[in-house]
Amino acid sequence: MAIKTFLLPDLGEGLTEAELVRWMIAEGDAVAIDQPIAEVETAKSLVEIPSPFEGTVSTLHGEAGQMMLVDEPFFSVNTGGEDEPAAPAAEASEGALSYREEELAGTQVPAEEEEDEGSGNVLIGYGTSAAKKTSRRRRPRAGITTAAASSETSTQAVRVINPLVRKLARENNIDIHQVKGTGPDGLVLRGDVEALIGAAPAAAAAPVAAPAAPAAAAPAAAVEPAAVGGADKRTGLPVASSQVLSGVRKTIANAMSTSRREIPEATVWVDVDVTKLLKLRTKIKEAEGQAPSIMALISRFAVAGLQRFPELNSRIDVEADGSLRHTLFNGVNLGFAAQTDRGLVVPNVRDAHKLNAKELSAEFARLASVAREGKAGVTDLSGSTFTINNYGVFNVDGSAAIINYPEAAILGLGRIVEKPWVVNGKIKVRSICELTLSFDHRVCDGGTAAGFLRYVADAMTDPKSALASL
Repeated sequence: MAIKTFLLPDLGEGLTEAELVRWMIAEGDAVAIDQPIAEVETAKSLVEIPSPFEGTVSTLHGEAGQMMLVDEPFFSVNTGGEDEPAAPAAEASEGALSYREEELAGTQVPAEEEEDEGSGNVLIGYGTSAAKKTSRRRRPRAGITTAAASSETSTQAVRVINPLVRKLARENNIDIHQVKGTGPDGLVLRGDVEALIGAAPAAAAAPVAAPAAPAAAAPAAAVEPAAVGGADKRTGLPVASSQVLSGVRKTIANAMSTSRREIPEATVWVDVDVTKLLKLRTKIKEAEGQAPSIMALISRFAVAGLQRFPELNSRIDVEADGSLRHTLFNGVNLGFAAQTDRGLVVPNVRDAHKLNAKELSAEFARLASVAREGKAGVTDLSGSTFTINNYGVFNVDGSAAIINYPEAAILGLGRIVEKPWVVNGKIKVRSICELTLSFDHRVCDGGTAAGFLRYVADAMTDPKSALASL
């Protein structure tokens, strides 16, 4: 018999762990390829994991409620087949590609592996496929190996199946052939490469930090967590609660830190008279029974503004040699901040530039609903190129929002309040909204950012004229 072990796949966006919600199978059950076998909860959504193998479940490597790590054993299957003659032992392991990598790569495999059999790399919506038959002798696949490795050559190809691991090594100038794998039979895992990435700076800093080692121990002791109800060593106050950030809070914290660390941002803002916009929406609702949300109308103006100021609909990437690459996009994937019970998430409307205000309003409502239910998919929560944050729902006037990394800008909407406003030399009561734009100063200067913000503000002030030209 052949036992194959499936490693928890990378579920996208760099997530390294997921909570096992429930098994949909039990040990001893028969399982088919692509059959849903478990439901896991990431920091972003609930995801069903399909089986890449057909056979009988032999081992479930976790229990409901347990945190499962990417690239670690998830479940094992007795496929009932026989191993290849060149590798007669029993056990095998299989790593899975990330969703985004699978979408991009399809069935592509590295050149040295293109003659292997179907990988069994199965994610949601994907099946397996076998390579064309060839008269040449097959080599054991890098990620599906046997416990007793064949010694047919003295120089065996590096054992790594996940293209993300190869990419990570390449981007950090690490020779994948020099990485010592800690997986089954020397399989190179993501953690092996990351360990080498972290080792270089640590080694460089060691000679400097060594003399201060005794003093460095004090801060560690000072922040040692105290039991709930006990006294905090730094402040002397009783501890109400203390826990390591995890799940969505950890993801948000990391994203915010990365944004502040990587992006030199600046903020511009303007107060906007939206009295006519509110009246226009009321007229549409009276005439048609329903109307786009205010956010959808403003978003339509923002999308049009991005077509005039494309620098704000872009991204800065750091190349391997330290140079900066500026990428502009044809089209807009519009992200919007949505508050859920699990924290703040950013669903995005794909190809928002193709939608009118009514269609945008419908998509906002749909995506907000699935996000709050925890059912948003990876594509729903990744890939945005520009984000709008309506913090007015929290009854605040303004905010210098943190850019949704790696985007170049974020537009913020404050609450709409009645204020005295000068109109044609007279003071009148008008509905006013504060509009803010935080932008990456590397992609453009203040003039471009101000031009975009002014375009959106003018459209909000005179929506009939703006909509007529869209």
